[in-house]
Amino acid sequence: MTTNAFPDGAHPIAWPDNFKAAASFTFDVDAESCTIAHDPTSTRRMSLMSHQSYGPRVAVPRLLKILERQEIQGTFFIPGFTAESYPDVVRRIVDGGHEVAHHGYLHEPMQGIDAATEANYLDRGLEALAKVAGVRPVGYRAPWWELNWHSPALLADRGFLYDSSLLDGDAPYRMAVGPDSGDSPDTDSRDIVEIPVDWALDDWEQYAFYPGVTGSGVIESPAKVLEMWTLEAEAHHAQGSCFVLTNHPFISGRPSKAVALEQLIERVKTMDGMWVTTLERIAEHTKATVNEIHSHARIEVPSYPGAGASFKPARLLEAIPR
Repeated sequence: MTTNAFPDGAHPIAWPDNFKAAASFTFDVDAESCTIAHDPTSTRRMSLMSHQSYGPRVAVPRLLKILERQEIQGTFFIPGFTAESYPDVVRRIVDGGHEVAHHGYLHEPMQGIDAATEANYLDRGLEALAKVAGVRPVGYRAPWWELNWHSPALLADRGFLYDSSLLDGDAPYRMAVGPDSGDSPDTDSRDIVEIPVDWALDDWEQYAFYPGVTGSGVIESPAKVLEMWTLEAEAHHAQGSCFVLTNHPFISGRPSKAVALEQLIERVKTMDGMWVTTLERIAEHTKATVNEIHSHARIEVPSYPGAGASFKPARLLEAIPR
């Protein structure tokens, strides 16, 4: 069957080695951290803690076996607290040849926090990953995909290559770290790679349920999810873009969901010219071959009613030749 699709015209990219599109299977190893960050009193709930610990204790080993059997490498976003709590699991991920990336320290709520607080979260997570597994991650994914306007500069300060938290594209692109990047010699000319995500490609929206923690409690059939994600992968393949799937081990590592995930991996691997790889490799290729740098639109709304709003549009900048 031929899938008709239209490329992401805002973020053109050519893939290496005659590949037609890219795909990456990513895993957010939140474990207990996301529920503790949401509500610190959740530590009193033994059953809830067991639900979250299923991820590193049972699901990650299962997922590593799937990735080994399929002969692919994944990207694992790991909060520092998870690394400290389950060091052997993190070392198994590293030993399996997979990428370890940053996902906060305690999966902290990010919305509206100041730069100094966010910097502390970043540094504490970096310290934990270095101590536990001897890794210095080049990739970052904000907890709950919630970047602040100051986040890109904080990442650049720490040498990160890429972020994967925004939702404004189908293909990776280079992102200016400041709103005025490139305006004059005095402004911040740095950039990092952004590899966009999509809520339709997150297992949380399909499977997640725990009383008092998640929303509706609708748990979809893995057969339905496999069909939906296959259609997404086929469309990304047809338009030459980048299919990024986000999984949480305590969700997609459960038996039937893990089976469906492996079936999806098998389908994606058979797509002609599909580059199945880590986000780090995708980001390295983007940084090396894409010359356009994107800023983001900024909207300012006064705090008092009736005053209107201002809109500063996104800009397309040219990279400084190296």
